[in-house]
Amino acid sequence: MALPHLDAAYKLARWLTRNDQNAQDLVQTAFLRAYRYMDGYHGDGARAWLLTIVRNTYYTALRDGRAEHADIGFDEELHGHDEEGCGNPEDILARADAKEAVNHALDTLPQPFREVLVLKEIDDLSYKEIADIVGIPIGTVMSRLARGRKLLLARLKQSDGES
Repeated sequence: MALPHLDAAYKLARWLTRNDQNAQDLVQTAFLRAYRYMDGYHGDGARAWLLTIVRNTYYTALRDGRAEHADIGFDEELHGHDEEGCGNPEDILARADAKEAVNHALDTLPQPFREVLVLKEIDDLSYKEIADIVGIPIGTVMSRLARGRKLLLARLKQSDGES
């Protein structure tokens, strides 16, 4: 039931921890918790249920001082992929540069904004699913998304001006 959502769990964990090894550990711990508390699952939204466990596991570890605070950027060469699978080198390089700029700008956002942006824009979750995962009202999700998008755009413009 949870295995089809392994990639989504890893993506969220990767953005939360900003570290590949920590993300793998987080997902493993979250899957163990999901298995242990399977009785709490009521049959609706396995993806949202699992992502909630990943998020809560991260914040519990952070609160208890077990999470490492490595600030390592997301490595597109290792974790990304070229959707088209081909293209001329200039196009591939331009896409890679754009992805790197977006990932860097996203990485600089405060955690609450980064979290909802990743869940919406990368994992393509609904506002309700995000609200359930993060434990906030839908209106707050929409507000954080709007503010997060504005901050992201400002950071992208700022970094483009520095180039």
